Amino acid sequence: GDDDAIEEIVVAASQLAAQRVGALVVLERAIGLRSHIERGIRLDAALTYDLLISIFQSTSPLHDGAVVIKEDRVAAAACFLPLTVNPRLGRELGTRHRAAIGVSEESDAIAVVVSEETGQISLALGGRIERGLRPDDLRTRLQALVVRSQSGGEPVAHLQ
Repeated sequence: GDDDAIEEIVVAASQLAAQRVGALVVLERAIGLRSHIERGIRLDAALTYDLLISIFQSTSPLHDGAVVIKEDRVAAAACFLPLTVNPRLGRELGTRHRAAIGVSEESDAIAVVVSEETGQISLALGGRIERGLRPDDLRTRLQALVVRSQSGGEPVAHLQ
């Protein structure tokens, strides 16, 4: 279920951060990301720590670009996302962070970024980015955003 999926993402993000391996994982919510999935390499694979770790190694042909998660599965990898053009964002934000913010501006997706420069974990949502999250912070944020949206609360429409 969602909790298991979140745990795989959190543990993978922690490990990638410790290794200073850059990563970008986007979780689809109500607004479909089909156009991004179709432009990437389609996987439709079970979401596991091992798969996420292996995708983002610099030797992997899929490491550049984003992984898109849809309904607890890895829908695609090597997806290139629109970069935010928000002029107020600091110059120190690289392409990966700008892509995370960009996809969160145009959809309700959640983007998790690991910086290869600093090993920091960040989360983008609604055009804003929270930086320097500890693994526990990331878990708490994802549980609040992913699980609750699907159990009670407002109904989630699956737009095609």
